[in-house]
Amino acid sequence: MGKTKEYSNGDVTVIWEAEKCIHSGICVKGSPNVFQPNERPWVKIDGASTDEIVNTVKKCPSGALSFYMNNKDDNTSEALETKVEVLENGPLLVYGTLKVTHKDGNEETKNKTTAFCRCGRSHNKPYCDGAHVKEDFRD
Repeated sequence: MGKTKEYSNGDVTVIWEAEKCIHSGICVKGSPNVFQPNERPWVKIDGASTDEIVNTVKKCPSGALSFYMNNKDDNTSEALETKVEVLENGPLLVYGTLKVTHKDGNEETKNKTTAFCRCGRSHNKPYCDGAHVKEDFRD
């Protein structure tokens, strides 16, 4: 199991799973006052509103960032529209809950955002591992 960190502002807890991160930078661009990769700790949980943090975390393409609401009655973390987005020169993002059946027949359920490889170079197929950046994938 890789390194996992949690950051809470009282309303929301953000979970970061380092080994899943593909360094897309979507978090940094979306909430630069919260996600500061050159600082330690790199997540400044009080840098934005809970809504901004939640909206940014929902866009994480690798699932390295996730969250849960500290109020057990708040279902915000469960509400996510199903949507597919093609990132220019990057992965195919699928937002929502989906079941993935692998070529060996094993199944897994993915929640929130899942990044699927489009360049064919990932060592974690069918998922993106950021290899498109090193390979200078263009599409």
